[in-house]
Amino acid sequence: MLGVVVFREVGSSTVRRPCCALYNKDDPPHWPVQVTFERYSVAAQPKPRNCAQDLLTWYDRHRRVMPWRALPGKSPAPYAVWLSEIMLQQTTVAAVKPYFMKFMARWPTVADLAAAATDDVMAAWAGLGYYARARNLHRCAQMTVSQFAGRFPGTEQELLSLPGIGPYTAAAIAAIAFDQRCVVVDGNVERVMARLHAVSEPLPRAKKKLHALAASLTPQDRSGDYAQAVMDLGATICTPKSPNCAQCPWAKFCAARKQGIAADLPRKSPKQKTITRHGVVFWALDSKKRVLLVRRPPKGLLGGMLAFPTTLWRPKKWTPSEACKAQPLKSKWTPLPGVVSHTFTHFHLELEVWVGRAVSTAKASLADATWAAVESVVNLGLPNLMQKVARHVGVQARPQAKSRVRRA
Repeated sequence: MLGVVVFREVGSSTVRRPCCALYNKDDPPHWPVQVTFERYSVAAQPKPRNCAQDLLTWYDRHRRVMPWRALPGKSPAPYAVWLSEIMLQQTTVAAVKPYFMKFMARWPTVADLAAAATDDVMAAWAGLGYYARARNLHRCAQMTVSQFAGRFPGTEQELLSLPGIGPYTAAAIAAIAFDQRCVVVDGNVERVMARLHAVSEPLPRAKKKLHALAASLTPQDRSGDYAQAVMDLGATICTPKSPNCAQCPWAKFCAARKQGIAADLPRKSPKQKTITRHGVVFWALDSKKRVLLVRRPPKGLLGGMLAFPTTLWRPKKWTPSEACKAQPLKSKWTPLPGVVSHTFTHFHLELEVWVGRAVSTAKASLADATWAAVESVVNLGLPNLMQKVARHVGVQARPQAKSRVRRA
């Protein structure tokens, strides 16, 4: 019986290294063996200095132009960097740009934002989603004014003490706004590192490894530009699908490219099935054709936002008798056909819409209830979900006018 010895030839080198030797354990090892060879390629090992220099050279020519990004030779504005980083959490650049411009025009400094009314900030944020960010944004501006004299702190540790700023955001602000050597790792950076080093371990398990790899390449000089360069590389070249390896400044270092698996990385653990929750939303009208709104609790989804009253959102559908117990006022309710569908990060929501009319002397049973003219609700800065409810009822957007709102 023949044994098998497998050799691998590394690149163009003449050194052949045995990777395994297999023979029948019952046969003596001096029996003849069959020798085969496999050829595979190895990428040049990434060297921190070379990687950083090559990437920064590419970045100087191809950097994206963004309203919050300082022009070459100009110093970054910490307020603009902070505002953009908060807005960009879980949100695309295209979606953020108009909101960033609107905020900067209305509140050009952190002191201006700190002095703004919370309702105005929440209304200006409406449509951008993840509304806890807006509440923390306002609190952070106020704390920056009260505790740091209106100047953002320049270290990660101090930035982490401010509301709404976690490890990634603190590192990004410190690097981009203050050129501190910080390891900035977002989804783009994770993808680039996974491909550069051919990390096959799936996310999120590989996060610590990818962070360590990113740290090993982060330079001491031009750290802010480097952080933005890696993110730009991931956003424009090393994209999730069909990476443009031919244009990549790190192609010669990329292990995944050499192995032909770049498009397959990073691997991700199987997603859990998205659950669906159900609820009933009440469209309550008074005799003056005003609709009832309530202020949602400050914590939780849509926290602190104006909204139409709803039941709790739960996996089980509501029966009519159950939903009536949650009604904001006594009325004869008529369910509208269809449902309003909306997807949050961790679940899908389906709302039935019930329409009812209050008697003229009726008072809403909910705290912080507000009546607003029906035609004005689309201009009140309602969250996307509630705008969908208004459209489901049939309210269409009209030219914005100053809305009049009255307490119940």
